[in-house]
Amino acid sequence: MPIKNGLAVMTLLLLFFTPLLYAMPQRIKPPGEKVIIVNPRTHMWGAYNANGKLLRSGIATAGAKWCPDIKRSCRTKSGSFRIYSLGSPSCKSSKYPLPRGGAPMPYCMFFNGHQGLHGSPHVVRGNRSHGCVRVTVSAARWLRYHFVTHGTRIIIKPY
Repeated sequence: MPIKNGLAVMTLLLLFFTPLLYAMPQRIKPPGEKVIIVNPRTHMWGAYNANGKLLRSGIATAGAKWCPDIKRSCRTKSGSFRIYSLGSPSCKSSKYPLPRGGAPMPYCMFFNGHQGLHGSPHVVRGNRSHGCVRVTVSAARWLRYHFVTHGTRIIIKPY
């Protein structure tokens, strides 16, 4: 019985502390403008105000190391970009799944060619997308309507 209890305690501790290990910093050096930071290593995103205060954060799924359907890497490009297109709740991919597209991308916000940030019910601690950054649908809705405007900076950290 002690082993079962010990495993239960360890499981609860992991469930409680794992998010803290991967949390986004509460403050960053003041960027002078609002910014979204995505960290593909920790599978997290954070929205910061111009003073560097974290307003919201959550789990993010970035581009996969390898996509078998297109036989190449799908990693989200690292760097600093600007949001140039804001979509609606009914955004859909024009490319995936192959060959015709149609994958739902609610509240899409594009920042690097066809790479965007959008909502998905399939957000996991892992990089499995075709290059977009997936966040929960509720997070994408908040970002789209309460944080992001044309030109909002988004930083994709290196893998």
